[in-house]
Amino acid sequence: MAERKRPEHTGDETHRGGFGDVGGESRGLIERTFRERIVLVGVTIPPESDDDTDASLDELQQLVDTAGADVVARTMQRRSAPDPGTYVGKGKAQEIHELSEAVDSDTVVFDDELTPAQQFNLERIFKRSALDRTAVILDIFAQNASSQEGKAQVELAQLRYRLPRLRGKGAQLSQQRGGGINTRGPGETQLEVDRRRIVRRIHKLESDLRDVRKHRTVQAKARKRTANRHVAIVGYTNAGKSTLLNRLTRAGVLVEDRLFATLDATTRRLSLPGGETVFVSDTVGFVRKLPHQLVEAFKTTLDVVVDADLLVHVVDASAPDPQGHIDAVREVLTEIGAGEVPELIVFNKADRTSDAIRLAERNPGSVAISAVTGEGIDHLLRVVGDRVRAFTQVTELLIPFDRGDVLAAVHREGQVLVEHPEEGGIRVRARLEPGSIGRLHDFVIG
Repeated sequence: MAERKRPEHTGDETHRGGFGDVGGESRGLIERTFRERIVLVGVTIPPESDDDTDASLDELQQLVDTAGADVVARTMQRRSAPDPGTYVGKGKAQEIHELSEAVDSDTVVFDDELTPAQQFNLERIFKRSALDRTAVILDIFAQNASSQEGKAQVELAQLRYRLPRLRGKGAQLSQQRGGGINTRGPGETQLEVDRRRIVRRIHKLESDLRDVRKHRTVQAKARKRTANRHVAIVGYTNAGKSTLLNRLTRAGVLVEDRLFATLDATTRRLSLPGGETVFVSDTVGFVRKLPHQLVEAFKTTLDVVVDADLLVHVVDASAPDPQGHIDAVREVLTEIGAGEVPELIVFNKADRTSDAIRLAERNPGSVAISAVTGEGIDHLLRVVGDRVRAFTQVTELLIPFDRGDVLAAVHREGQVLVEHPEEGGIRVRARLEPGSIGRLHDFVIG
């Protein structure tokens, strides 16, 4: 077996071909010719406990594996507050350096976000890349982005992450290593050139995504005119959202047993048992400590959540900490302005664990299902139908025989429960939206 060689790292450059490669184009670890060896670092800061940190490191290890690298060691520390210079303090940083040398790691990944200064200082101590959870998640998103919109959103998040980290890299960017009086100017000039280039690209991407957002707004208004309600499927990554959408609508969305397999929102029509038709959208999954850059960049996609009438919150009942997943999703929902949208909790993967039924019993109003086998799907559809009908009002109308246009509008905008002719016209009992009732008020009799 050929000896694996780590790229030389001086602490002055961004690691290339790995997690740190978050440049101007959306790309991830696909170009890498070897699997990086990673050391994980977790820091417990009150009110978190060591168990919380350990669970978060387990998830980070899964993220690293999804990104295409191997965890060869992990270490934890307790602190009352992060160290401003190195996050963990110089003593612990030196200990991590020695551990990295012992296991021949390529990169050290921290479970919490590092400031640019902390990252710069740590790389000098480690003599290898020091990255954070944000960089790993950005890398995974870069691998999985497929649509033009998804690629633009990931690239925007990458550039926002990279921009403040240009600080202190003038020597590298000018490709002059000697240093001194005659070399500072070109380096600073190249730094500013790169900074302006990134800022221009950020503004271009923001403008493009605003156009996409306007288009989505037009689509949302068109859906509202049909009086069909909008249901958004949300949840922790890998909870089974895409599997559920496929089960409900045969949407054909990609389903893989890995994190963030789906980034782009997919919307399909769904007919409910009571006769109502709703729009159902799958959305990107969430995790703990989801990077703010991604939340901001994906706002165009997440608008489908904000505009929804009902959230079907899918929870992996087989996960070690389902409540932690619920809390993490709700935190992101609040951040994007969807915290007040009505929510239906759905405990998925009943085919793997009996905890799904137990959790549903402990959470009144929730549902236990298996999106893979179809168990509980009929009950879920009935519950969704009940929730959707709760948004409407049963109204009686008397429509003259010569007003077929009004009768057609009632059928188009609501759910007709009873319809029969009598003296003076056709009596109709229907579930209607408040707006429809207002437009048809001349025909309302009860």
